[in-house]
Amino acid sequence: MRVVVCIKQIPDPATPYSLDPDRHFLVRPDDQVLDDTDRYGIEVGLQIADQTDGSLTLVSMGPAGTLQGVRQALAMGAAKAVIVSDPALQGADALTTARVLAAATAREGFDVVVAGTESTDGYSGLVPQQVAELLEVPALTFARKVEVTEDEIRIERQTGAGYDVVVSPIPVLLTVTAGAVEPRYPTFKGIMEARSKPIDQPTAADLGVEPTVGQEIVSVRPAPERAGGEIVEDDGEAYLKIIEALERAKVI
Repeated sequence: MRVVVCIKQIPDPATPYSLDPDRHFLVRPDDQVLDDTDRYGIEVGLQIADQTDGSLTLVSMGPAGTLQGVRQALAMGAAKAVIVSDPALQGADALTTARVLAAATAREGFDVVVAGTESTDGYSGLVPQQVAELLEVPALTFARKVEVTEDEIRIERQTGAGYDVVVSPIPVLLTVTAGAVEPRYPTFKGIMEARSKPIDQPTAADLGVEPTVGQEIVSVRPAPERAGGEIVEDDGEAYLKIIEALERAKVI
């Protein structure tokens, strides 16, 4: 099977970063790392490719920089990568991102597309489902377990009450939850081979995607600091004060 995994390079969470003072988007350094949640999608994609004697291609959008994060993903075992690093896409919203990823995926050809549930530098949680809609394939979301047969995929879809079993014919798009699998560590051989694996860098125009004006962040303000909690001393009727607090919070 032809497996495509959507990944993202993000600023290293362990290092300081900033927002553009005028347009309020994230200022991305040249050295970015692979979003940690994408490792689960890559592992699932590799397992599907291994099981079906297929291949795995990575697809990403954003500033290429030094390609550190992409090479981290290639070192895990992917065959090639496509990263759309186009200044015209700066500040792109979720739908524009999905259009680019869908166009790159369609150009590569696919049977299964795998993605994380959301990126840790955006948290919109919209892009994978939009990609599926644009590719006109089913979206099997929040997969905690994946089983593949010759012509269909079965997942356990994580829910608040447990899981649902969902089955879909191929082609299909999956989103994988953290913890669904144990991502493999790149070997020294894999790290060395990643340096020579092909990385295609088309523009939006090459993919036939015209950036459009979409959502825009107009202001940013610091998150409010968490207030201190209230200590309730039990005088025999402390439960009444707890009930009052829950009622104020509209929990009950």
